Amino acid sequence: MAEKEDTKANETKAKEAKAAEAKGAGETAKFNASEFLKGTKEELDKVVWPSRQQLLSESVAVLLMVIISAGVIYLVDNLFSWIAQQVF
Repeated sequence: MAEKEDTKANETKAKEAKAAEAKGAGETAKFNASEFLKGTKEELDKVVWPSRQQLLSESVAVLLMVIISAGVIYLVDNLFSWIAQQVF
């Protein structure tokens, strides 16, 4: 039992040491807004945007699924309400 606790303590100490080492001996990274915006623009340039037709067809598919799901939930709710009224 004591061996397991020692192992866990050693693992915790190793993780803390790695975290301190990665932090750079107490140094914190500075936020640079221009670098952030530049990186964001570079990532957005890599995005493959959908065509208008693809966007419309997928939007319609999502709306249909939402409407069907809402209808099924409504019907099941009414069924359980009816059953509850019959029992109670």
